[in-house]
Amino acid sequence: MENQSFTTAIVVKQSAADVFKTLLNVRAWWSGLYDESFEGNSEKVGDEFSFLAGGGAHYTKQKMVELVQNRKVVWLVTEANLSFVNKTEEWNGTKIAFEISQELDKTKIVFTHLGLVPEFECYDSCAQAWTQYVQERLGDALAQT
Repeated sequence: MENQSFTTAIVVKQSAADVFKTLLNVRAWWSGLYDESFEGNSEKVGDEFSFLAGGGAHYTKQKMVELVQNRKVVWLVTEANLSFVNKTEEWNGTKIAFEISQELDKTKIVFTHLGLVPEFECYDSCAQAWTQYVQERLGDALAQT
């Protein structure tokens, strides 16, 4: 059986342009749950930013590797220290991707953490956190647009 990366999706009333703009502002939606902090930028290819949460339990550094205006955002995880699991660097080399598409008068956002697979020790807790960030926090941030 082939490994399956974690994925979730939401459909929102905002335009693809609003979704794209909000995704690039990671502080607006990847926060509010676990005392998160950020350093760096996340607006263009080559930008790098770090994410720290849970009192240091989760640290990652991401590099923007692909942007397609109003369609796609992809980050490569270049550093990871997940202190709540034995293999603290599990996320190293994984990719975090958002694909944006129109569905009638709404916008669909498909989130996939490429390489975050059920075999990872952090899978269950990370999948739960991603679901909260994408389904709740991103939705809330978009409602502000």
